Amino acid sequence: MQPIQPCQKPYDQLHIYYLEGQVQAQDDYFGEHFIGNWEEGGYTFLFFSHPVHQVVERLVADEPQLTLLDQFQMSYDDWHGGPVAPFSVGCIQVVPPWFDGGFDPEGSLETGFNGSAENNQIFLDPGVVFGTGTHPTTHACMEALDLVNRLDVPEVVLDIGTGTGLLAIAAVKMGSQRVLALDLNRLAVKTTRRNVLLNGMEEQVLAVQGDADNVIDFPCDLVISNIHYDVMKRINQSRGFLSCGFFILSGLLRSQALKIEQMLESYPIEIIKKWGAGGVWRTYLGYAA
Repeated sequence: MQPIQPCQKPYDQLHIYYLEGQVQAQDDYFGEHFIGNWEEGGYTFLFFSHPVHQVVERLVADEPQLTLLDQFQMSYDDWHGGPVAPFSVGCIQVVPPWFDGGFDPEGSLETGFNGSAENNQIFLDPGVVFGTGTHPTTHACMEALDLVNRLDVPEVVLDIGTGTGLLAIAAVKMGSQRVLALDLNRLAVKTTRRNVLLNGMEEQVLAVQGDADNVIDFPCDLVISNIHYDVMKRINQSRGFLSCGFFILSGLLRSQALKIEQMLESYPIEIIKKWGAGGVWRTYLGYAA
């Protein structure tokens, strides 16, 4: 299937309703302006492209377990901390699907990937999911992916905490044949599936909602784990992690990274490279022998 054609910028203003409790209603309950809901830790954020006060009031009346705590309005760019714009990391160019104009970033790293300008471009629509690709840990993961592919292209990849699906899609761009992209959050999975379609990778990338503990034994050649420390600590102790081959661990603050590193020292593992962004974030590329 051909990739979806580039589109217009999806939203101008976001209308966000913050509730305590988990919503039971299905998406069609909310009407045409509904974007999605983000659930975490017993709280829910409902996103709309237009104000829908009556819809939310009806929801709270229909579902007594819910309490409306607050509501916000902000621009799409403000939600993401700035304009969602093209950027490059190493060999990969990441472009919003609504971007109209030439993009030829300077200063790209020399890499082992020799794709054409067309083949190394990724369309990324983050929707309202955090993760436009510009965070230092994402950059480090992309560089680690490139380094893995210099050493030995991983045929099968497990991407835990996929978010917008950027790393899963980048893995395919660099030569991987199959990627299982996992996230616990339903909206993240929905966003990843959208980006998989945008890049015509339905045959290579499967995005699923689930718990990392339930998939770490999935047979693969590379595990990418850009997730919370508590989850990473658990999966790093599993038999599946120790048989995965290459691994990329990221999303770690300095104090958390030291604990993970101490844990890894007790395993038959080689740390190939470390990244430290601004003295705060840590990323590791390694191999489980």
